[in-house]
Amino acid sequence: MAFELGRLNKQSLTGRREPQRKLLFGLSLDGIRMDEAVDRCRQAVQSRRPLLIGVVNAAKIVNLRRDPALRDALLDCNMLLADGQSVVWASRLLGRPLPERVAGIDLFVELLDLAHRQQRSIYLLGAKPAILAALERQVAHRWPGLRLAGSHHGYFGETEAAEIAAEIRAASADMLFLGMASPNKEIFLRRFQQMLNVPVLHGVGGSFDVLAGLTKRAPLAWQNLGLEWAYRLLQEPRRLWKRYLVTNCAFVALTLREAVRPAPALQLDASSRSEV
Repeated sequence: MAFELGRLNKQSLTGRREPQRKLLFGLSLDGIRMDEAVDRCRQAVQSRRPLLIGVVNAAKIVNLRRDPALRDALLDCNMLLADGQSVVWASRLLGRPLPERVAGIDLFVELLDLAHRQQRSIYLLGAKPAILAALERQVAHRWPGLRLAGSHHGYFGETEAAEIAAEIRAASADMLFLGMASPNKEIFLRRFQQMLNVPVLHGVGGSFDVLAGLTKRAPLAWQNLGLEWAYRLLQEPRRLWKRYLVTNCAFVALTLREAVRPAPALQLDASSRSEV
């Protein structure tokens, strides 16, 4: 039921028929471009109706097979986008093309622009305290006057999560951005989205580090070639080589399997909400 209501919310936000969706690897992805995603967020803020954003790349598509909590968190999203270029390429090879990549970090920047233009407020949750402080300085410099409703670092325990969610609710922000790793950000959003009272909820992963100026993003040419993962690998080869080797090989295998026998739509276990 929660899955069905989430999908209905997306249509009600726009007042028109839901845009074309693509079933890929068992996930129903939104076949929309960046401007359409931003517009849907704008309407969510205006109507004060929740829009839970999910983004997927090759790693998540591989990992959700063995991580039910991540799978259900993604299925519960109101808008599910292709964050990785490899997912877009796979969609085209499989005959179910997505129009373009909508990277989570690019959507983050677009939404900060929107909040600045329309005098909306944001809440930042995630990263280490020093990185979060650096991000706040960068945001204040790049978007002067942008309303920061509140912030909290991402290093908190299970017992603190509910208290932080209550703080976010009290802040009454228009947009919440989570700079936390997967599946932590997806699980937090799924667990507390009903009480947060924030229209736009977007997990942005390591984007806090990038916008804070502590991590360098791949050049645009590398991004267009779908090689951001390789750029990160060059920066941290010892830590990342095995992860990318396993993940990339597994995603290629999944794509080949999808071409032969498309995966049926994954089903949300609605009873798991109380367990996350």
